[in-house]
Amino acid sequence: MTGLLQDKVAIVTGGAKGLGHGISRRMAREGSHLLITGRDGAATERVAAEIREEFGVRAVGISADMAVKEQVVGMVERAVAEFGGLDTLVLNASALSPNVLLEHKTDEMLDETLKIGTFGSWWAMRAAFPHMKARGGGSIVTFYSIDAQTGAWLHSDYNMNKGAILGLTRSAAVEWGRFNIRTNAIAPTGMGQVFADLAENVPGFLEMATASNPLKRAGDPENDIGPVVVFLASEMSRFVNGELINVDGGQHLPGYVSVPHNLQELEAAG
Repeated sequence: MTGLLQDKVAIVTGGAKGLGHGISRRMAREGSHLLITGRDGAATERVAAEIREEFGVRAVGISADMAVKEQVVGMVERAVAEFGGLDTLVLNASALSPNVLLEHKTDEMLDETLKIGTFGSWWAMRAAFPHMKARGGGSIVTFYSIDAQTGAWLHSDYNMNKGAILGLTRSAAVEWGRFNIRTNAIAPTGMGQVFADLAENVPGFLEMATASNPLKRAGDPENDIGPVVVFLASEMSRFVNGELINVDGGQHLPGYVSVPHNLQELEAAG
């Protein structure tokens, strides 16, 4: 521990599972107090208890659905009431709809994806703004994706969502920089929930997934992804604003093949 975030206050959405869990732990390791949110309130409370015991910081876990504006605004207000202010907003929460072709995606799938990602980020950032402004600045970290960069198959609504989030990130960086509020995006590739499940349950998946990665391994949420979020939340990045950082071991350079093995079956569906 170097105390890079000593006594800072952060919200981590989706902070109890996958990448979010690792990010929460890494921020706590550096001294940040945390409000950890997610749809699974029991999971957020368990992780908050784990963090309090292990790192000695204040941590609270609550249930909050990023698709519901009132819950998103309430999440920010809870952090301010609990800790007296807000320094960092980490917008990790996202959702994938069923893996179907673009022509088979429904308006309902798109609506849910945009609600959690784009609208959830929009609501949270706007709710956090006056508190960060009153604090004299802050850091917002949003999440882009290699899927949007490569136009990944079966993720058209998710890719659209991530493109919107990147646009929002850059707009906030330009407009809120005058208040010392820095807004940056990361595009992480690591052992998130879905990736970890596949690695554990599908023989050969991990080797296949990492074969084209220049570092030949999958990113660890706490030790590979978390430190970059810590950097963006800390004074070390005080002159970094509106940036997109690929945290993927270089995977964005070769990209990856996402053509589904069952393409004919998917085409016949719907």
